[in-house]
Amino acid sequence: MQDKAVIQHTFILEPIQQQRPRATRFGKSIRLYDPKRVKQFKQTIAEEAMLTYRGNPLTGSLAVTLVFYRPVQQSLSKVEKQRRIDGRHLPVVKPDLDNYIKSFLDALHGIYWQDDALITDLTASKRYGRQPRIEIEVKEIEND
Repeated sequence: MQDKAVIQHTFILEPIQQQRPRATRFGKSIRLYDPKRVKQFKQTIAEEAMLTYRGNPLTGSLAVTLVFYRPVQQSLSKVEKQRRIDGRHLPVVKPDLDNYIKSFLDALHGIYWQDDALITDLTASKRYGRQPRIEIEVKEIEND
């Protein structure tokens, strides 16, 4: 199998985790929806992705690499801040990495790929950074 880089982009915004959906009654049924903060995050990601990626949504097997950079807490000492930025102290705190992944991948549905079921390989990391951001690389996997 071969693969080729298709999409690389850095979203300059703080990662937001997927939260449990909220529910409201709609007649005799129940309507589920994302909390406001998650909905706004997904809209921002989708809008930026549409502005920067002009291609059609990918339809083949995909390998995706994600790095989520969290802000460093302001209350820490300069030494501890630098340890976190250098990667010597990793963010082993909530929110969980899988919740970051879920909200971010959902936002790109129909823009970078037709369906996130096409993602067969996924590598993700959670780190601290001076600038909160999300880096993504998408490779379309080609079979020989």
